[in-house]
Amino acid sequence: TLHPVVHLWYCSKNEAEMSPAAERLRHILGDDDGTPTPTIFTEMDTLQHDGSELEWKESARWVKFEEKVEEGGERWSKPHVSTLTLHSLFELRTCLQTGSIMLDLEGYSLPQIVEEIVDGQIADGLITPDLKEKIIFVLLRKHRHQTKKPIHRSLADIGKSSNTTSSEYNTQSRSMNDISDTPSTDQLKNKFMKKIPRDAEASNVLVGEVDFLERPFVSFVRLAQATTLGGLTEVPVPTRFLFILLGPHGKTKSYNEIGRAIATLMVDDLFSDVAYKARDREDLIAGVDEFLDEVIVLPPGEWDPKIRIEPPKKVPSAEMRHMNGSASGAAAGEDEEIPAPHELGEELKFTGRFCGGLWLDIKRKIPWYCSDIYDGFHIQSISAVLFIYLGCITNAITFGGLLGDATDNYQGVMESFLGTALAGTVFCLFGGQPLIILSSTGPILIFEKLLYDFSKSNKVDYMELRLWIGLHSCLQCFLLVVSDASYIIKYMTRFTEEGFSSLISFIFISDALKKLYYPINRGFKPDSITAYKCDCMAPDQGEFFVEIRDCVFVMTFNLTDLDWGQMSKKDCAKYGGALVGNACKYVPDLALMSFILFFGTYSMTVSLKKFKFSRYFPTKMRKLISDFAIFMSILTFVGLDMLMNLDTPKLIVPTEFKPTRSDRGWLVMPFGKNPWWWYVASAVPAVLVTILIFMDQQISAVIVNRKENKLKVFYTRKMITYIYCIYIYTHKQTN
Repeated sequence: TLHPVVHLWYCSKNEAEMSPAAERLRHILGDDDGTPTPTIFTEMDTLQHDGSELEWKESARWVKFEEKVEEGGERWSKPHVSTLTLHSLFELRTCLQTGSIMLDLEGYSLPQIVEEIVDGQIADGLITPDLKEKIIFVLLRKHRHQTKKPIHRSLADIGKSSNTTSSEYNTQSRSMNDISDTPSTDQLKNKFMKKIPRDAEASNVLVGEVDFLERPFVSFVRLAQATTLGGLTEVPVPTRFLFILLGPHGKTKSYNEIGRAIATLMVDDLFSDVAYKARDREDLIAGVDEFLDEVIVLPPGEWDPKIRIEPPKKVPSAEMRHMNGSASGAAAGEDEEIPAPHELGEELKFTGRFCGGLWLDIKRKIPWYCSDIYDGFHIQSISAVLFIYLGCITNAITFGGLLGDATDNYQGVMESFLGTALAGTVFCLFGGQPLIILSSTGPILIFEKLLYDFSKSNKVDYMELRLWIGLHSCLQCFLLVVSDASYIIKYMTRFTEEGFSSLISFIFISDALKKLYYPINRGFKPDSITAYKCDCMAPDQGEFFVEIRDCVFVMTFNLTDLDWGQMSKKDCAKYGGALVGNACKYVPDLALMSFILFFGTYSMTVSLKKFKFSRYFPTKMRKLISDFAIFMSILTFVGLDMLMNLDTPKLIVPTEFKPTRSDRGWLVMPFGKNPWWWYVASAVPAVLVTILIFMDQQISAVIVNRKENKLKVFYTRKMITYIYCIYIYTHKQTN
C-alpha cells in the first residue's frame, strides 16, 4: 500500500480532482477576510555544546530565500533556494502529528511561553514532570547571532566536566537571567532590518540534542499576538511562531534538516496563510500535504545537493494555488515576475508609441471594470468607503481653510469641497486607485499662496491668471500622457517617497499645533476673581431692525425696560448691545475633554481592531466589528461630544452652496481683466504646477501600490493622468 502523501509520484492524477488536503485548505482559506498575511522572517538556531556551557547559535535565516552561516561562522551566504530532502518533510509531518500543537497561546515573555509549553507537554503525558526544569533551562539559554562573538570561558571553566552541569539544570533563576525580554543594541542597529518589510513577524525554529531525553520533544506554537521576545531573534521583529525540536544524541543532521524544512514551509506563501488561519493540528498537516503535492524530486545521482540554486527571476504564482486549492507544479499557471523596487508592472514600461501607454492601460483595465463596481458592495469595501469618506472630508476642510487664509477666500472650504467631489467622482468612475484621494496637498497649497501674493503685489487678477495657468497645465499633463512620461517614476527612491509623505504629515501637525496655541492669562489670580466681569451695554438708538424669516420688522423698544445686566451673550448681540469688560473674551479650557476624545477614539479603535482575535461572538461577527472599528469609534465619541454639549474645536462645514467670497461667482471669465501677454506668460508657472501635480499623483501611486500592500488590481497611470488633465481644465474654469 502506497503512503497517501506520495501517491502523486506513482499514480496519474486528474487535474480536476482535488486531494483531501487541498479540499481542507479550501475551507481554511475560503473565509479569507482580505487582510494580507504578514511577511514571515524565519530564524533557525541550533543548540551548541561547548564543554559545560550551552548556547543557541543562529545557523540560518529566511525572508523569502535561505541564507546560511558559512563554515567558520564569519559571514552569511548569498540568498538561495532551499533544497530539502523528502525524508525531512516526512519526518516533519510525523513531528506535527505526535508533538504538541498550541494555537493562539497568550504569551508576552519567553520564560512564560516556555513554561506553558513544557506544562502542556506534561499535561498531555508526552514528558515526565522531572524533565521540566532541565528543558526550561536549555530553552532559556542565551542566543548568539551572527553579529555577536562566541562565548569566552576561563581556564577553570574549560577544566570542568560536563557532569557538573547537572545541578545547573535545576537552577531556574540562572536560566531566567540568561535572556532579556527587550531588544538589544545589536538588534536595533542590525542593517539586515532594511531588507525586512515593516509589518513582518518572526518565526523562530530551535533544534538541538540533549543527553536527558529518550525521545524527541516537539512543539509548534502560534502566539495570539506577535510579541518581541528580546534576544531570541536577530532583528527586533515580533515573534508569532515557535517550533522547538529537542532530541537525544546521535541525530544532529536529521534535526537540522527537520528545522530547515519547517523554516522553508513558514516562508512559503500558502503554508504561511495556513499557519495563521489553522484551527487545529489537522489543518497544519493538510498544509504540509499540500506542500508535498507540489514538491519536485531530483534523482540523487544526477544532482549535487551542495550546489546552491540562485533565486529565480520568475516564481510560480501563489494566487493560482489559492484559487485552485491545489496546484500541480508546472500546471500552477502563469509565472509571476519579481518586480524591482518601483517596477510595479507594465504600467511603468516605456512603449515609445503615441498614446501607447494610455492604450495599454485601457486594455488592461477593461476586464476589471465591472468587478471594480460590484466589489464596492463587499462589507469590507463599505467600511473602507466610510473611512475614506471621512478622510476626504477632513482633508478638504483642513486644506480648504488653509487655502482660504492664503488667498483671501478667493478659494476656500466650499471650493475645496467641490473640487474634491468632482475629482473623486471622475477618478473612481474611470477606474482609478480607490486608496488615492485627489485633493489639495502641501505643495499645491504653497504654490497657491505664492501665486496670490505675486498677483496682489503686481496688481494682476488672481482668478483669471490662475485659470490660464490651469489651461496650460492641462495641456502639459496631456503631453506627459501621450509621451509615456510615467516611466520615470521607477527611478524615484524610497527617500523621495518618505519625504513626500512627511511633508503632508508636517502640514497637519503644524496646523494642529497652531490651534493649540492661545494666549494664556498668566497674571490670573484666584483671589481677584471678583475683578473679572463682562457687561452688556445698551445701544444708543431706541429703534433698530431685526430680520426674521426673510421679513424685516421694525420694533420699537424702551431701552430702560430691558434688563441689560441679566442678558445673555446671545441676546445681547441680538438686541444690538455691546459686550464690555475684561472677561468678555473668556475661552473655556477644553484641553482635557479634547484629550479624552482623541485618546478614547484611538484606544477604542485599537481595541476593536484586535477584537477579531478574541474568543467572543462568532467569527463573522468579530470580523464585522473589526472592519468597522474606526467608523464605530468615531461615531461613539462624536456622540459623546454632542452629549456633553461643550464647545470643543471642530471643523466648520459650509451650510450653503455658494462661493466663499460673496463678490465672485462660480464661473471665471478668461478675458478682460489682465493684459493679453499674461495669457502666454502663464505657461511658465504652469510648468511648476504640472511638475507638482504629476509628482504628487505618481508618488502617491507608488506608495499605495507597494508590493507589501498586496493590491490585486493594478494602477493605470497614463489613463488616470489623462483624466486628471480633464479635471484640471474644468476645475480651473469653475473655480
